[in-house]
Amino acid sequence: QLQLVESGGGLVQAGGSLRLSCTASGRPFSSYAMVWFRQAPGKEREFVATITWSGSSTYYAESVKGRFTISRANAKNTVSLQMNSLKPEDTAVYYCAAKYSGAVVTGPLGGMDYWGKGTLVTVSS
Repeated sequence: QLQLVESGGGLVQAGGSLRLSCTASGRPFSSYAMVWFRQAPGKEREFVATITWSGSSTYYAESVKGRFTISRANAKNTVSLQMNSLKPEDTAVYYCAAKYSGAVVTGPLGGMDYWGKGTLVTVSS
């Protein structure tokens, strides 16, 4: 089992920044592609950003491209999501997920191997 724990969520004003972290334990972290998803109130969970196991490739949803940056530190078993220029529509519970794969992984939701419990991000206008 790979346990994932997200942290760093909170309340921020529009235009502000937050940095989310996801810390893994239980299995070798470096074998997994890591993905951030989010779920806004009343909406379906959606893809946000992904990074390959090596960190060499990243991919973003169009809605966050240019504002969010995903990174990972395999030696520390962490993946981070730096979120800048936040908008009220970024308000959601953010989840990190892992997929045992060497490829770029954007989903599907049911295909992810492990999930964290999420951290709430609230952006006020």
